[in-house]
Amino acid sequence: MVVSFIGLQTQELDIRPVMKVVLKSDAEVLDEVMVVAYGTAKKSTFTGSAATIKNDKIASRQTSNITNALTGQVAGVQTTSNTGQPGKDAEVRIRGIGSISASNRPLYVVDGVPYDGELSAISSTDIESMTVLKDAASNALYGARGANGVILITTKRGANGEARVNFNAKWGVNKRGIASYERITDPGKFYELNYASIYNADLEGYLANGDLAAANAYANQAMLSSAYLGYQVFSVPNGEQLIGMDGKLNPNAKLGYSDGTYTYLPDDWTDELFQNNLRQEYNLSVSGANEKLNYYMSAGYLDDQGIVPNSGFQRYSARLKADYQVKPWLKMSGNVSFTHYDSREQDTESGTSNANAFYAANIIGAIYPMYVRDAKGNIMVDNRGSQRYDYGSDTNFSRSNVIPNANPLASYMLDKMEYSGDVVSGKWGADIDIWGGIKARINIGVDANNVHYSNMVNPFYGQYSETSGVGGIVSVATQRTFSTNQQYLLTYNRTFNHVHNVDILAGHENYNYKYQYLYGQREKVYNPNIPELNNAISNQINESYTQKYATEGWLFRGQYDYDGKYFASVSYRHDASSCFAPENRWGNFWSVGAGWLINREKFMENQHWINMLKFKISYGTQGNDNLMYEGGLYRNYYPYMDQYTLANSNGDFSTSLYYKGNRDITWETSHSFNTGFDFTFWDGKLSGSVEYFSRKTTDMLYFKPVASSLGYSRMPENVGSMVNRGIEIDLYSTVIDTKNISWDINLNLTHFKNKVLELAPELNGQMIDGARIYREGDSMYQLYLPRYLGVNPDTGEAQYALVQPDEEGNTVTTDYAVASENRFATGDILPKVYGGFGTSLKVYGFDFSISFAYQLGGRMIDNTYADLMSDEAMGHALHVDMLNAWTPENRNTDVPRMNANNVYTTYTSDRWLTSSNYLSLQNITFSYTLPKKWTRKLQIEGVRLFFVADNVALWTARKGFDPRQGYVSTDNVYSPIRTISGGISLDF
Repeated sequence: MVVSFIGLQTQELDIRPVMKVVLKSDAEVLDEVMVVAYGTAKKSTFTGSAATIKNDKIASRQTSNITNALTGQVAGVQTTSNTGQPGKDAEVRIRGIGSISASNRPLYVVDGVPYDGELSAISSTDIESMTVLKDAASNALYGARGANGVILITTKRGANGEARVNFNAKWGVNKRGIASYERITDPGKFYELNYASIYNADLEGYLANGDLAAANAYANQAMLSSAYLGYQVFSVPNGEQLIGMDGKLNPNAKLGYSDGTYTYLPDDWTDELFQNNLRQEYNLSVSGANEKLNYYMSAGYLDDQGIVPNSGFQRYSARLKADYQVKPWLKMSGNVSFTHYDSREQDTESGTSNANAFYAANIIGAIYPMYVRDAKGNIMVDNRGSQRYDYGSDTNFSRSNVIPNANPLASYMLDKMEYSGDVVSGKWGADIDIWGGIKARINIGVDANNVHYSNMVNPFYGQYSETSGVGGIVSVATQRTFSTNQQYLLTYNRTFNHVHNVDILAGHENYNYKYQYLYGQREKVYNPNIPELNNAISNQINESYTQKYATEGWLFRGQYDYDGKYFASVSYRHDASSCFAPENRWGNFWSVGAGWLINREKFMENQHWINMLKFKISYGTQGNDNLMYEGGLYRNYYPYMDQYTLANSNGDFSTSLYYKGNRDITWETSHSFNTGFDFTFWDGKLSGSVEYFSRKTTDMLYFKPVASSLGYSRMPENVGSMVNRGIEIDLYSTVIDTKNISWDINLNLTHFKNKVLELAPELNGQMIDGARIYREGDSMYQLYLPRYLGVNPDTGEAQYALVQPDEEGNTVTTDYAVASENRFATGDILPKVYGGFGTSLKVYGFDFSISFAYQLGGRMIDNTYADLMSDEAMGHALHVDMLNAWTPENRNTDVPRMNANNVYTTYTSDRWLTSSNYLSLQNITFSYTLPKKWTRKLQIEGVRLFFVADNVALWTARKGFDPRQGYVSTDNVYSPIRTISGGISLDF
């Protein structure tokens, strides 16, 4: 009897009445099939660089957007997120930064066809795997759109056998995942520090004249005035000051102050603004396969509530995927998904917006009330029955310097910011077996995304209230995207003399994309519950526009291997883009690669501990046409054309130049080199890859500064080059692998250096753009800032370095205006190393896994910390580090003396550069699978109970600081969400 199984060693045994057969792993036989560009490939024969994430790693992450599941999972992949709002994408970069002004976003391909729908529309439970293509040999066939890497998303298929039904459900809670900065929360201490700022500033000269009592009285009076803090929340006996001559809070002060009309009590804005909310998810799938039909059907519901009031994401999704062998020579396939989602957003994306809860929670001083209270201390209610919120302008006190005329909680409760979308994605294909190894495949993909936005700003309170003359604002927008992708492919696969394997692909691809936008706004709202334009009557604003984009490509790929030992590949793509003028529209991109399976050589046949050892090397080029407008937020679809804005000028047309085009602009080209080893040792005890890569970008798309006398300040050009070079290490170890116990460990690490090689000749090797400096030979990520030198120990003033000694020989200045003219390059601020690690353990039905992500060696500007170190006495919250401010008794400190005149102390300098090192506990999963002998009695094939926690903990250089927000600086954005859930999965 011969017993065999894929991936295990075949055994031949004599037949006996009672037999027990145990098959051992055979790493040589086990040859994983990977999804690659326009098809599949054996992992052992693949000459490019790619990494695959399986379903169990994806599904274990509780995220409403699959991009957030990539963090720490793949070497060479770096993710950042400037918002934790449920449903929002993470920004993904593969192998560094490819351009200064063009997009660095990878291409997403779903089941072989580029995808333009919302990534949040794809349910993670529908995904079988995600494959990241990192070099030209693996993604050059995607041409222009693959220059920044490609992420292949493969949805699930049915498995042979009877129909399988799976139902899983999760219930959990969402919490704020990042702690607050360490601020002064004691109102008395907050008053003391602000008093010290005003007292030390000696605005009236009392201190200088030695009149300490007058200085004390004036500082108390000024501190409580609208010019400074504006609020009093302590009661003190008549004739006594809130802050005594010793600079301390009056011991007779009692918290709570009433002016006879209102009572003023401080509230903890963090506790009031943030809440724990429900997350629930349900998914049902039915799948199966036989000789002719393979099918997968699913439906899902997700309710992912946010951590601020009235924010969250709801999704209803359905998918039907099927392949049918119509004839022996013809297979038809279809894959259609529909998603409807509703998202409730708040103004949490603009860092210093007064309606941003995260900004308010960080920056509001410790003395300010959230609510308006009557003389007895009760929260007041307006004539509509709603609680009254303190806007800083509707009591007898004024909060004009910090979050003026605003209250984010009130905005969240009274305003409405919502959008909903319908996403339809359809893919149809036909496989035709022509003759003798020649096959044809046709793929047609259609993505349609319709989004409706509505925004209602209440007419009752705030800067747009009736009393301000606006009476509320209502705005409505619709956004529609529609794209088609057609692929016509011809393949030839043949083996000659049992050792020569040839695989050839040729084809044509055509892509068309349309984006349409319509917006309307009106003021003076009639009914505050109806967010429609017809519900308002004043100051109508309308706008609409359409963007179109198209590409066309001819592609070819040839792959050859000899006797399963030597491999070679070549690819070519002739691509055209509508972004460029017709004479500069076409580009040629290509790649070559080779591989050597060393363990198949005779001289290795006795090295039984080496199961697989492969050397690979590749080189190729790709284009990039994705030039962004200045600021990097929106794509420019017509960069070669002059673009104008149109206005009404006394009934006639008035145009103004918005963007200066350049007909000579053409492809930015990325040159990618990759080499390394893939290996498996000791029957899987250690496996992984080590790779070196170099990604050089030439003819960079970027905006070159020009003389404003030309009528414009920048012009797009193909100028300059940059390179990213680095090393990636992926390691996996199966420490234990028995019938009932298995233990796996994984680690990945990426190190790369970015360098600008060439800029426009007229820039003389250097371009300064605000606080950024681009210099030939240095990293693109380098800042240009005044250099902070701490505090003058004699005066307590902040000190800055001079580039050159002044006329008196001084190398230090306390004048920020002078320091701002003496800026220094900071050097590379990108992290030196980033990656992730984790482990999983399975013991008698119990599963436990834990994963981490990390980053080392970088720096970022911490803008929030800078705000918290302001001593202008304007009502901003204060960091606890202010307790270490300079005093005559505390001279050895780097925190300047408290002084309300120090308006420049928080201005930009390298003082706010903070280590961006972090360690993040990304995910903990614990589950138990009930024994089948129990569940089959209930006609259930499998039952799995599980507990999952995401975004569990973050360790950084400063509490509250989150380096995962970006590459240069952090701001007050929607905090990542910590989700803790339990659930059940049933198989029938």
